Amino acid sequence: MAQQVKAVIARAKGAPVEVTTIVVPDPGPGEAVVRIQACGVCHTDLHYREGGINDEFPFLLGHEAAGIVESVGEGVTEVEPGDFVVLNWRAVCGQCRACKRGRPQYCFNTHNAKQKMTLLDGTELSPALGIGAFAEKTLVAAGQCTKVDPAAEPAVAGLLGCGVMAGLGAAINTGNVGRGDTVAVIGCGGVGGAAVMGSRLAGASRIIAVDIDDRKLETARTLGATHTVNSRTTDPVEAIRELTGGNGADVVVEAVGRPETYRQAFYARDLAGTVVLVGVPTPEMTLELPLLDVFGRGGALKSSWYGDCLPSRDFPMLIDLHLQGRLDLGAFVTETIELDAVEQAFERMHHGDVLRSVVVL
Repeated sequence: MAQQVKAVIARAKGAPVEVTTIVVPDPGPGEAVVRIQACGVCHTDLHYREGGINDEFPFLLGHEAAGIVESVGEGVTEVEPGDFVVLNWRAVCGQCRACKRGRPQYCFNTHNAKQKMTLLDGTELSPALGIGAFAEKTLVAAGQCTKVDPAAEPAVAGLLGCGVMAGLGAAINTGNVGRGDTVAVIGCGGVGGAAVMGSRLAGASRIIAVDIDDRKLETARTLGATHTVNSRTTDPVEAIRELTGGNGADVVVEAVGRPETYRQAFYARDLAGTVVLVGVPTPEMTLELPLLDVFGRGGALKSSWYGDCLPSRDFPMLIDLHLQGRLDLGAFVTETIELDAVEQAFERMHHGDVLRSVVVL
């Protein structure tokens, strides 16, 4: 039987979000209903509200979430009612060319629930990243549910659903940071901070955090940065070179998504070094680099989509590391809030006051 629950929606471009009642249908084949326990406020949700993703309003916001599986539809074997899960937006198909080549982290046919959640008047909602978790309950594809150790706090576990996984994965999966490597991270918000933490976890010897905000740089130090550079007052390329014996870093993670910071990343890497773009650019942005420099410096220029993660592989492992005290995911939780405080959390995000606000239900 369909359920009515409270949820946060963006009704129109730029309009303040609102808490309203939505209808969540029973799960169909391959689907699951999840009772949400916590959901992080991610910049992507703000992009949806501002019309920066598409114009398919109204949006059901929220996607960085953890909760308990309440019910499952026909044919679901991955999870069962009562499981504690982190939601993900990469439910792999198992059938596309990437999956068949043994590279499911690059699945070309990820999927969401087929049924739609609606407003009370029947208006269909577009769930953010196919999840929609600023809600007491949500409907997802069962493959979007990754079972993890229930000993983890939901407010912490849910962060793997997007930003923290993107940053950790950019360093570990995409950048292949290894023991003794030098790493620079440009942009030290939630994603960049996670890249710093991932680099430390991977054994990097020198981790240089770059930002224009001293508060973020200080936080980066607590997450594992060995050196910091304020690029508002210092040339970051020169500073990174000076801190790496004049060579540049082995891996540079660009977590801003702007042409000027990408160029800094490109020239701040060592010969044959790696640049990882995990910051999300806007559609109108373009990049110009001398082709001879691209050729002459060698190495790799990569983009990192969701940290090249495979949720079934990465989420349980990272939660286990957290519970062992080796990965302080709780360091990203700046505050916990209620469902009706999402709009205010967007404002604090604008001002750079938080790593993550987390809605706790």
